[in-house]
Amino acid sequence: MQKLTAAILFGSVSSEYEVSLRSAVSVLTHIPREKYDVVMVGITKDGRWYHYEGGLEAIQADRWLQEGPVTPAILSPDRSAGGLTRFTPQGPQNLHIDVVFPVLHGERGEDGTIQGLLEMAGLPYVGCGVLSSAACMDKQVTHLLLEAAGIATAPYRALIRSQLAELDRLEPQLAAELGYPMFVKPANTGSSVGVSKVKSAGELRPALEKAFAYDRKVLVERAIVGHEVECAVLGNYEDAIAATVGEIVPHHEFYDYEGKYLDDSTDLYIPARLPEETIQLVRRTAVKAFAAMECTGLARVDFFVQADGSVLINELNTIPGFTSISMYPKLFEAAGLPYPQLIDRLLTLALERRAR
Repeated sequence: MQKLTAAILFGSVSSEYEVSLRSAVSVLTHIPREKYDVVMVGITKDGRWYHYEGGLEAIQADRWLQEGPVTPAILSPDRSAGGLTRFTPQGPQNLHIDVVFPVLHGERGEDGTIQGLLEMAGLPYVGCGVLSSAACMDKQVTHLLLEAAGIATAPYRALIRSQLAELDRLEPQLAAELGYPMFVKPANTGSSVGVSKVKSAGELRPALEKAFAYDRKVLVERAIVGHEVECAVLGNYEDAIAATVGEIVPHHEFYDYEGKYLDDSTDLYIPARLPEETIQLVRRTAVKAFAAMECTGLARVDFFVQADGSVLINELNTIPGFTSISMYPKLFEAAGLPYPQLIDRLLTLALERRAR
């Protein structure tokens, strides 16, 4: 069987650059090498692209650019290039790519921008398309589309940066509508970057200023009391399936960046400690949300399960974490799909979607 060439993208101009490095190392460790030749493409924090040919340890430690070897490169939107164009001392060289896995989190990774470039280049890629990626990335748009599809979400208000000047007038409205505690989060980041739990009126302005440092639009959401659970969805269109449901019990104030990636302060339960009928409700709702947002390939759908058994969607992540402790691969492993087979399935889905 002839091998396919898979490009693994990591890094990028994103607040989740470091998470991308960790996820990419896990993907590169587990990708079936008997089926795929791997091309590693690193993107620096300031947006420079390189073909990287070094070891995985340097990626993990963010020394890949210094230790190399690296060659300046781009994914050419010119379809005649066939994928990656390397700029060598001997001149430009084109490197054929069959499929791309953009292991890029957050802005310029799962917001439709890289997906648009890949569409221009005519390259099959893992994950959701341009529209779905952009819609899922913007938390307000996600709320609006899910509500239109009859899927419940947490009560919220969206604010833009100029409204900070009106905070004295807005704060009583927010308190009346949402109550304390409430969560403040940038509309277009992931991994809990820029997110704060606000317990009183005096904490609201600093939390908003923190969130506005990452985005011109923020969401203020009611804090939901209940189980925090996640469901992994895999497939294209009507073929999408949901894995089992995992439960998150953070030891921090909430499931923040440190609890997700930097320490062992979060307890994970797979399957979630919920009645079977509730687990099935979460799985059905996850697939429904996946369809409503026109997702393809994969998504992790995050929920709150309230005391009465009702479920609220928190958000959808179209390029969820793929680190060694990330929930998405763990959920499918628990469902009987080991990590290497999961990566193979994702790359196959990308090729199948392009074939359609």
